[in-house]
Formats: sequence, structure tokens, C-alpha cells
Amino acid sequence: MERFWVPLCILTVAGFTFNTSELIPIGLLSDIAGSFGVSEARAGMLITVYAWVVALMSLPLMLLFARMEYRRLMLGVVGVFVVSHIATVLSTGYYSLMVSRIGVALAHSLFWSIAPAMAVAVAPKSRRATALSALVAGGGVALVAGLPLGRVLGIVAGWRMTFAALGVLAFLVLMGLWLKFPTIEKGEESESRRDMLRDLVRCKPLIAIYIITAMMVTGHYTGYSYVEPFLLQVAAMPAGVVTVTLSLFGFAGLAGSYIISRYYGRYSRALITGACFGLPAMMAMLLPVTYAAPLLISCVCVAWGLCMTVYNIAFQNEIVTLFPRDSAVPMSLYSGIFNLGIGAGAFVGGVVSDHGMMSDIGYIGGGIALAAAVYCYLRYMPLRKGDFGGRVIHAEN
Repeated sequence: MERFWVPLCILTVAGFTFNTSELIPIGLLSDIAGSFGVSEARAGMLITVYAWVVALMSLPLMLLFARMEYRRLMLGVVGVFVVSHIATVLSTGYYSLMVSRIGVALAHSLFWSIAPAMAVAVAPKSRRATALSALVAGGGVALVAGLPLGRVLGIVAGWRMTFAALGVLAFLVLMGLWLKFPTIEKGEESESRRDMLRDLVRCKPLIAIYIITAMMVTGHYTGYSYVEPFLLQVAAMPAGVVTVTLSLFGFAGLAGSYIISRYYGRYSRALITGACFGLPAMMAMLLPVTYAAPLLISCVCVAWGLCMTVYNIAFQNEIVTLFPRDSAVPMSLYSGIFNLGIGAGAFVGGVVSDHGMMSDIGYIGGGIALAAAVYCYLRYMPLRKGDFGGRVIHAEN
């Protein structure tokens, strides 16, 4: 039992740390902007550039280090993460902070490319879906605890202290990987890079997943990247209530992880469809609910976060099902495209904010996400035959 759960817990804590680092500028956007005397939109470029670096570098870095043993590679990835956080704490200006965040983004590029494959590798075959859900749940906890606690720490002690705390936590993860994580040898069945890329290009369901993800995540982060100033300025919420609302948003992520681990095998089609259409619906309700009854916005955020988490875990399961022997490369592409959407969404949200349309981020982001949902329903769902005992069977490969 220890051989399964201890390594998985280490990866889950690592996922929490990486996701908290990626998300924390959202919760501290106003403070970071004020620290360097820049606008919130310019501070938001830290999110955009971070995400685009991950998007551009995930596949090249994965291919570059494809032959390296996973444990050894992960030790290097977390080491770069720790060093980059030291640089973040010591940054003296906006551009030095940007450079340090690029270092974190490079580490992130590889982490989410190999972490799912590592989680599946250490788990018994019958527990692979559980292992993947547990790993992604670590990212959900980043929303529940990491983002609000980091925001509170940043408000009390300064935003640099938040990044310092993440650096310390990452160092503990590094020690755990070194002492407790097993070596993962790659099997002989692993395909060559050329064959793998050929299979990726020919896999119609996978291409559809990538297109849906690019649009869905762009829509989501158009709103989510600027949810803090939206709640402060448009909803006129006190800072403490904003922190609680962000916590509730993250709590929904844990609920989504539970739903996937329990019901995905039997109801994957319904979960995917519900998440895809539920997300734009919740985003479209942001402004009306704020005007009608501001406290109801917390309920909307819970449903919004639930839909996004279900979407993310479900499609990672889909990819692992499509490529059960070696999912690292397709997952690296997924991670890259996901972060391309994050960067695009943060950019669109910044443009909306700069034009004095902060109140409309839900409508604009929701419209983009709705296009993704329609594409999913019309294009991707017909490629799926149905649900069979937890296995997703695709009509075309």
C-alpha cells in the first residue's frame, strides 16, 4: 500500500505547489501591480506570459527529455522550480519578476507533461483513474487552500512571502521525491517520437480534444484571471469576502474530483456534456447575479469551478484512454494547449479590462466557452461510442 500511496501523495503535493504558484498572481494581482506601479492589466501579463511559455515549451521540452527516466527528470524539474522562486522573492523590478516567472513556467511545462504518467505508473492497474483524480485533486486544493491562503499571507506579509513559502514547500517535495519515489523504467513498448507524433496527428478524437480545450480554457480564463478585481470593483465585495469566494471556487474543484472518481466510468458522456455547457452558463450569470443578489455570486462560482474541474479531469482521462501505453507526449501537448488557453484568456481579459469593460468578462468569456461546448457536442461526442465499465471506446483513431 505504501508503495502506491506515498509516491502518489508526493506527486499530489507537488501538483498543489505548482498550481498554487501558477494561480497565486490572480489572487494578488492588485498587490503586485501596486508594488511595481503598473496597471492591473500589465500585472496580468505575468499570467499571460507564464501560460504562453508553458504552451510553447511543453512539447519541445518533453521531446528533448523523452528518454530520461521520470524520477530523475522530476527531480530536475522541481529543482528549477525552487531556484526560480528564490529569484522571484529577490526580484527588484517588474521585468526581473517576469524572468523568474518564466523559469517557473519552464518547470511547469515538464511537470504536468510527466506527472500524470508517473501517477499512473506507480498505481495498480485497477486504481489508475483514482491515481489521476488524486493528482488533479492536488491542483483543486490549490484553489481551495493555496490561492486563498497565499492571498491572505500576501496581504499580511507581502506577496514575496507567498512565493517564498511555495519555494520552501517545493524543497520539501524535492526531498520526498529523492527519498521515497521509485525509479520508473520505460517499457520497451514505448513508441518512437516519429511514430508517436504520427499517431497524434491521425487521432481525430485527440485533435478534437485539443481544439475544445483551447477554446474552453480561453473562455474560462478570460473571466477567471480577473475574478479578483471583478469581485472587488464590480461586485463591491470586501476583501475578506473575496478570499472566501475564491476558497469556495476551489472547494468546488475537490467536489469535481470526487464526482469524476466515482461516476466517470458510468456517466462520462453526461459529465463531459454537462461540464462543457455548464461552464459558459455560469459565466453568463456572473453579472446578473451580482446585480440581483451579490451573495449569490459565491454559488455561481462554486458551480463554475465544479464544471471546470470536471472538464479538466474528464479530458485527461480521455487522453490516457486513447494512449494507455505512453501518454506523456499527448499529455504534454494537452498541458501546452491548456496553458495557451490560459494565456489567451488572460490576454483577452486584460484587453476587456483596459477598455473599461470589467463587468462584461463573464459574457465575453462565456461566449468563447459556449463555442467550445457546441463544437464538443457536434464534433467530439459523435466520435465516442459510449461508456463501458470505465473504459471510453472511440470510433476512430
